[in-house]
Amino acid sequence: MLGWKNGAAAGLATALVLVMAWVGPASAAPQSGRAGGTDLALLPGPRAPGASGIGKADSILVLKGMRKLFLFRDGRLLRSYAINLGWSPKGHKEEEGDGRTPEGLYIIDGRNPNSGFHLSLHISYPNEVDLARAAHTGFSAGGDIMIHGIPNARRKRLPRDWTEGCIAVSNAAIHEIWQAVDDGTPIEIRP
Repeated sequence: MLGWKNGAAAGLATALVLVMAWVGPASAAPQSGRAGGTDLALLPGPRAPGASGIGKADSILVLKGMRKLFLFRDGRLLRSYAINLGWSPKGHKEEEGDGRTPEGLYIIDGRNPNSGFHLSLHISYPNEVDLARAAHTGFSAGGDIMIHGIPNARRKRLPRDWTEGCIAVSNAAIHEIWQAVDDGTPIEIRP
């Protein structure tokens, strides 16, 4: 396991219960996309630094089937965001190039302000379990899994689930997430 503090792991468990029970209207967070395609360029542009207004998150939960990313603080939902995934979104990432988004417990372990995808936060995939699974199968586990915005050089509408395995959000959303999430924040990615 990642050696998270018990509070962070308990917070993610509580968050999952809250999210599964939460069926009200979507939050006022920036949303990225709609069914059948994603037109992320129609969303508002970047916010000024420090303008997120939601405070700091202490955990992230991604529910792949719902296409949602949730930010939590002390088990309380701060914001939710619509997401796009890898081009083959069902199942756990098994090898480099499979187009899947990994599932499991990870941490945010870096950030790139000069990303080719507006801004990006690095997810600590592969972990020890992922590496052992890859070694057993004889394939590379891959890497460079991020939460990021849209491509800087995008010229046309993006299809749903267009990444190589990353979690994509709108540029407005990645600005807010970037400000709310510190390196070391736990992220749980579920089916």
